[in-house]
Amino acid sequence: MASYEVNPRGVEHARHLIARRQYVLDSDWGQVQPNAAAQNAFLEKHDWDEYSGWHLGLTVGANDGTKARYAFGYGDFRRVHRSGLIACVYRAAEWRHKAVERAAYDLLQALDERAGIS
Repeated sequence: MASYEVNPRGVEHARHLIARRQYVLDSDWGQVQPNAAAQNAFLEKHDWDEYSGWHLGLTVGANDGTKARYAFGYGDFRRVHRSGLIACVYRAAEWRHKAVERAAYDLLQALDERAGIS
């Protein structure tokens, strides 16, 4: 099983988007998460640092500048999706990646607070 560490760039970017209210509260993550074609299209116009900002995890041992390096995506390259954060919490908890789980949970709480969800 792969090991992951928290991606500070991804956490910072998500916090920035939440603060600016660039989020979607209701979506089906399975339908809106970027597929390989959407990821490739994003990378044609943006650099790896920007791509990194859309992921909460870094795969330990994977090379920078590869898709394998970045894990636990949470948005659609425009907005944070609440369902994406929930998916990150769930997947990280399921596979015992506690640091990523905590980061995703904290972001979910920040989004809910900003959106007035109690």
